[in-house]
Amino acid sequence: MTISPPETDGSVQLRGVTKLFGSQTAVDHIDLDVHSGEFISLLGPSGCGKTTLLRMIAGFEHPDAGDILVGGASVLNTPPFKRPVNTVFQSYALFPHMTVAENVAYGLRQKRVPRAEIAGRVRDALDMARMGGFADRSPQKLSGGQQQRVALARALVNRPRVLLLDEPMSALDRKLREEMQIELKLLQRQLGITFVFVTHDQQEALSMSDRIVVMQGGAVQQVGSTESVYLSPANAFVAGFIGKQNFLDATVQQDGVLLAADGPVGSAAGRQDAHAGDRVRVAVRAEAVTVVAERPETNAVRGTLAGISFLGDVIQYVVVTAAGVELLSRQAPGQAAHLSTGQDVWCGWEETEVHVFPADDAGTSPSASGTGAEAA
Repeated sequence: MTISPPETDGSVQLRGVTKLFGSQTAVDHIDLDVHSGEFISLLGPSGCGKTTLLRMIAGFEHPDAGDILVGGASVLNTPPFKRPVNTVFQSYALFPHMTVAENVAYGLRQKRVPRAEIAGRVRDALDMARMGGFADRSPQKLSGGQQQRVALARALVNRPRVLLLDEPMSALDRKLREEMQIELKLLQRQLGITFVFVTHDQQEALSMSDRIVVMQGGAVQQVGSTESVYLSPANAFVAGFIGKQNFLDATVQQDGVLLAADGPVGSAAGRQDAHAGDRVRVAVRAEAVTVVAERPETNAVRGTLAGISFLGDVIQYVVVTAAGVELLSRQAPGQAAHLSTGQDVWCGWEETEVHVFPADDAGTSPSASGTGAEAA
């Protein structure tokens, strides 16, 4: 069974979209193009404006400025139930007094679709969601994962051009969440529908998205493919929010060397935005840091091994330098050295793994000085 992809344009354009709640700016002049058939994620911490942005696309909130277009046509004056979009909410919002089939059929009945057509479309949608055997069951007797499938079927049965998903897997346990991430991505590929997905979970966004929109303070910090956002963060906030990051304060020397409290940590040679005497923030991802007993030939900082944790797919090391900076390293078990807590060690990383940001780019560092390991 398949649900036919929409034949019309499922692109979404945001032009200068702004939303105020009193004196608070929730969304600040956002411009964004979402391509038809794309899986795009709005990613950021709580309060960054991502859900407000999604609700404006859905029509549940009205922007104070700007325009929203779906398929090239403005939907600003179109009520939610007439927009070519459907929303899957965090709570699923299933009607407890209706059966699963009645929940899925609800939108079609509101649109006065012929009864015979409703039956076939509901059956197809439930089969697509692997819930065909639960049509007569009450939603209250379903697991969290099953309720999510019903919510998806109810949204997709209307054949929207755009599906909006507001953290729909936040209530699921980790194993089921990972399984549903795979299924949802495969389903989106099969249907060809534009998915706009809101999440605060960076691993979720990385595993599912064609592109990621990183948000903070109501503004877009970076838009790009999962690889580009992860490997080439636009600023310290993006670097610290996605993945495990080490930040160090440093000063640019005359020869371009980046000198931190514990010694050289990289080079700013060739960078036009870093000059001798500048204070900068150096970022190195945890998986790029190796911890060894002997000094490596790469950039290296000496410290004491304060902790070792086996996390299954990686071994995590916490090293405290002489200046009191905590550095985090994550290595595959087969690549990790045999070390002991309390041992003097060296943390090393390649020059290509160093990212340099202005000193006033605060990132997500937990400390006032901006040093230390990020646990985003």
